Amino acid sequence: MKPESVGMCSQRLARIDRFLARHYVDSGRLPCALLQVARNGQLVHQSVLGKASLEAGTPLTEDSIVRMRSMTKPITSVAMMMLVEQGLVALDDPVHLHIPAWRDLAVYVAGGSGLPGAPALWQTKPVEAPMRIIDLLSHTSGLTYGFPSRTNVDAAYRANKIDALERDDGLDGFIDALTKVPLEFSPGTAWNYSVSTDVLGFLVSKISGLAFDEFLRQRILRPLGMLDTDFFVPPEKATRLAQCYMRSADGKLAPLPGRSVLEPPAAPSGGSGLVSTAADYMRFCECLRRGGALDEVRLISPKTLALMRANHLPGGRDLGDVSISLFSGPRFKGVGFGLGFAMTTNVEKAEVAGSVGEYYWGGSASTAFWIDPVEDICVVFLTQFVPSTLYPIRRELLTMINAAVIESRA
Repeated sequence: MKPESVGMCSQRLARIDRFLARHYVDSGRLPCALLQVARNGQLVHQSVLGKASLEAGTPLTEDSIVRMRSMTKPITSVAMMMLVEQGLVALDDPVHLHIPAWRDLAVYVAGGSGLPGAPALWQTKPVEAPMRIIDLLSHTSGLTYGFPSRTNVDAAYRANKIDALERDDGLDGFIDALTKVPLEFSPGTAWNYSVSTDVLGFLVSKISGLAFDEFLRQRILRPLGMLDTDFFVPPEKATRLAQCYMRSADGKLAPLPGRSVLEPPAAPSGGSGLVSTAADYMRFCECLRRGGALDEVRLISPKTLALMRANHLPGGRDLGDVSISLFSGPRFKGVGFGLGFAMTTNVEKAEVAGSVGEYYWGGSASTAFWIDPVEDICVVFLTQFVPSTLYPIRRELLTMINAAVIESRA
């Protein structure tokens, strides 16, 4: 299909390929790049550049499988909202209704946890209000992520491996470990990127009666035809798995160490555990663009999706104002956060071409997606490089793809 048939410019889309090759792939900043742009549900542009494995010289292909990391979060969030629609759980439910051990959560004041397994030496205060399901969906729960060089609570997460990807004792062990560490703040008062979505995965399993990974397979992935998306890569697909890289001390790209995705995990991470392909994730995006349904399969209603896309930050403020860790500062003005993803609330404040109401997120391996309901555009960008904060590639792609829109519907 010619992009012009849906109001986009072929030449302007083609220059994105040259930009990605020159600035990122050929220069060795990224190992690979796979970009898909769709409008009105039609794929109008695809870029496939670089290597799936630098060591083996294996080229990236359009069906390469990559680690999606935090692009898992929107799928887990939709899973929870499916249960909300069934009346099995409510957004204002206190989390302790489903995890009784969390009834007496406390907020950090001072102190630390010492070494792993040692008695905690926390000074805490009671929460101002119970943690609710909606706080988990919006990352206003008070939980954190074990970020380096931040707080003593983060340090305790790292020391005690409070990360579903690192657990050998399942999601139950993950929840038990979280119970022993105080919150960063009282739920609903601030925003902090966190393991909240991993907790949602645990709750999806407990409330539905299905193992979390099986719930996703039966209720979302298989119905949508996302057959290459899972929490591990089976042997028959292993040759399609792209290597993930980091920059080593000598400045070169080196394979990222960590748990293999070639075997099922002990604790399927609702926050960062899925592997997928561009085509699979585009189907998920298209399902959302169309109001929660695709090819006779409805996951959620348009009204539920509208609620997810609304800004749920305290006081309706910007992410840059209420975040206490990542995603704070001027770059996140004009950005809100809903129930599973961020959205643009003010294009002028965001200072990048786009639409009010476009919603998006990315993963720590530098992957990204966005959905623009004004222009009927879906974009999926995949690569495999950690960390995702080193290059401004997401803003660059947003600018260049919107520059290719020659018939705007705004």
